[in-house]
Amino acid sequence: MLVLKNRNQKIAVSAMFAAICCVATMIIRIPTFGTNGYVNIGDAVVLLCAWLIGGAYGMLAAGIGSALADLLAGYASYVPGTFVIKALMAIAAYLIFRVLSNTKINKTVAFVISGLVAETVMVAGYFLYEAFALGYGLAAAASIPSNISQGATCLVLGVIVVRVMESNRVLKKINVIQ
Repeated sequence: MLVLKNRNQKIAVSAMFAAICCVATMIIRIPTFGTNGYVNIGDAVVLLCAWLIGGAYGMLAAGIGSALADLLAGYASYVPGTFVIKALMAIAAYLIFRVLSNTKINKTVAFVISGLVAETVMVAGYFLYEAFALGYGLAAAASIPSNISQGATCLVLGVIVVRVMESNRVLKKINVIQ
């Protein structure tokens, strides 16, 4: 977790992560078949927001960055849902990782379990949002396979990135508690 000394640092780092999240979501967009959506790697940054910033700041960075990507990509109807879903993903990953890291569970396992729960929140969240808020009904189930593949890919990518950062002492160099 980043050691941020004051509120201004927390806001600045959160804004940086929101921007990274937005760019990661928009830089690689693979259109999904049968839906109007796309698969992206933004969830990897959502997980990093949870694991590196945590709490309300990580939650806001994930939600704002992801929602901004939808807005800029022309998916305005998804902006409110994306904000809530990605924020819930980040807070779930943060809370579960925090609990698991205080046990004797291996740190990588804690990353995987917390990320798996967060990605489950994403898959269920988008299904519910599309089914009820957007009015797609059961047709919203068409997005489940692509959301699962995005979640799995981003979980693996997120764990790799955070572990590489730790093994290269990047986190220690930028004032992170190990």
